[in-house]
This record gives sequence, structure tokens and C-alpha cells, in this order.
Amino acid sequence: MADEPGAGSASTAARVASSPSGTLEATPPSGLPVGTSGSGAPTLEDVARVAGVSRATVSRVVNGQRRVAADIQAVVREAIATTGYVPNLAARSLVTRRTGAVIVVVSGVEEQGSPSTIDFADPFFGRVVGGMLRALRPRDVDPILMLAETDADRARVISSLRNGNADGALVVSTRGDDPMPRLLVDAGLPAVVFARPGRPIPLSFVDVANRDGARLAAEHLVARGCRHVAAISGPLDVPSAQDRLSGFQDAMARHGQAFVPTVGGNFTYESGVAAMASLLDAYEDLDGVFASNDLMALGAIEALQAAGRRVPDDVRVIGFDDSSVGALSRPALTSVRQPIEEMAAEMARILLDTIADPGRRVTSTIFEPTLRIRDSA
Repeated sequence: MADEPGAGSASTAARVASSPSGTLEATPPSGLPVGTSGSGAPTLEDVARVAGVSRATVSRVVNGQRRVAADIQAVVREAIATTGYVPNLAARSLVTRRTGAVIVVVSGVEEQGSPSTIDFADPFFGRVVGGMLRALRPRDVDPILMLAETDADRARVISSLRNGNADGALVVSTRGDDPMPRLLVDAGLPAVVFARPGRPIPLSFVDVANRDGARLAAEHLVARGCRHVAAISGPLDVPSAQDRLSGFQDAMARHGQAFVPTVGGNFTYESGVAAMASLLDAYEDLDGVFASNDLMALGAIEALQAAGRRVPDDVRVIGFDDSSVGALSRPALTSVRQPIEEMAAEMARILLDTIADPGRRVTSTIFEPTLRIRDSA
């Protein structure tokens, strides 16, 4: 791609002519000579010369505009690293009307007198943030973490976006009745949600085919000879928990088990222990259990072992998420895998595309689950 003539080449030539030696004198950390401004800081012109493109092309890459071919972007980014150029974020913000930051909102609903609904011991959150960073970093966008469990928290998120502190929001809700997604829609602010919102609203989201994942768990338990199967569900105001339970019940009904004993949990390890203990008190002949996430499945295994029931010899257990803690447990947990990192990265891509094109229609992306078979089932 030939570089068009422009201000970059003229500026570089002027600086060469004014140098006592007639050469460009600055040297970056790599040892390659590059031109710099009089202050010693590398400039857009320096990056353009090293990359062999125009100053305008470098500017488009730095400002996150998408009208530059991927291979040219790669060359420009390499030149930025070579020269040590650091963009002037304040100036870039004035040009693009963007901050180069997005808010990652971990959102729930705090009940008076109750502990937080957000459990950061759950590896799910780390996987989500890691996936978001995978998509944000190449676009030079930084995440700002905000928690939103109270009305005051949610007001701060909306205010931060309206005041131009960030360009949009990536929302991870822990409750089906979370008002945060609706507030963002009503305020006309760009946002994307992890998992289908509890109420139908015009907001983009990513999700996994939860019913299909639960069906995979049911069919595996049946194939392993389980005939008395129970379920530990998540909070049924959360669409994913509803879908996982109904998908499991429907699949078991197709295999002749008309009734699936079920106890609800809240996606925590402790709730899995309590739910499994309750099921064992009521149903002594259980030989298979499906839990709606891995932490509850691990809690169920703890309760089974405490009751003298061996996993998988006496009872087979399947979780949902395919988390690292499940893979490292003993026995290693069979689990329905949702590709959390890929889902979070897709969230970030959708949000950045929406910020670049505010007229973009809302969209959804549904990922396919798979079953990771390990020792517990």
C-alpha cells in the first residue's frame, strides 16, 4: 500500500534540515534511529516514517478508526513500539470525542441486611475480565471496574458515562431483577450484557445455549446408567438458571424420568453443599446430580463425600462452566463448557463497534456448549 504524500513528510524534512548534522538524531530503546520532536518525544511523523505510511494513516490507527487494513495496522503498531511513541490521550479525546476507556460493571441487587450478591471467589469473574482484555487491548481501550449493587452505585455508573469518563459499559449481572441494564437503555448509553437480560430490552448481549448444555449433561448421566437423577439449580429469576434447569428436566423426561427432584442454590459453593444435603435427606437412592454451575457441583461433591457417598461410584456429578477449579478438583469435575473468555471478548467487540457506529442495531451472539468429561461422571 503506497503512502500518500502529506504533512508528515514535510514536517520530517523540515526537522532534518534544521538539525546541525542534517540527520535524524534520536534513538529509541531498540537502537534504531528515529526522528523526534524538539522535546525529544517521538511524534506521529516519526512513527509514519518508520512504518512507511502517512501521518494520516498513523493517526487513524492511534485513534482507533477502522478504515485501516489489518496488515497496515500491525505495521503501524510495530512502529509505535519501535519509536516509543505515546499518544496524547487528551488531544486524541478532543478529536475522537472518545476517552479510550469502557466501564466493566459487575452488577447485582443488594438486599438490606444481606451480604453482597457478588462473589469474587468465583473464577467466572476472572475469566470474563480476561476475555474482555483480550479484545480491548489491541484497540488501546482500558477497562474501568465499577460495582453496582445499590441505587447509588448504579447512579454513579450512569453519571460516569454521561460525564464522558468512559465510552460505554460491559455489564455482568448476577441477578435477574438487576435494574442496571434497563437504566442504561433508558439513558441511551452504549452497553452490552453478559447473558440474556432478565427482562426483554433493546440491549445487545452474548450468551451460551444453556438448554443445549443441560441436555448434554442429562444425556451423559443417562448413558452412564443413572436412573434417579436430581438437579441443583441457580436462582430461578436468572434466565440462564431457568434455561439450564428446564433443559435438563426436558431431556430427562425424554428418557423416561418424569420428575427431577430439584433444590435451588445461588451459584456459591456453600449453597451447593446445603442443596445436596437437602436432596440426600429426601432421596436416598440418587445416583446422578446436575448442578447449574461448577461451584455448586463441587459443594455437592463435598456433601456427598461427607455422607459417605462415593463420586462417581455411588453418585455421578456434573457441573456447568468448565472452570479451572473444577478441572483441578478430586475427582476432576465433568462439566458443561461455556467458552467464557470468547464470550467476553465478543462482548467487548460488539461494544467497540457500537461506540464507533452509534446507529448499529442491537444484536445477540449465542455460543455452543460442549461437555468436558472427567472423573466425576
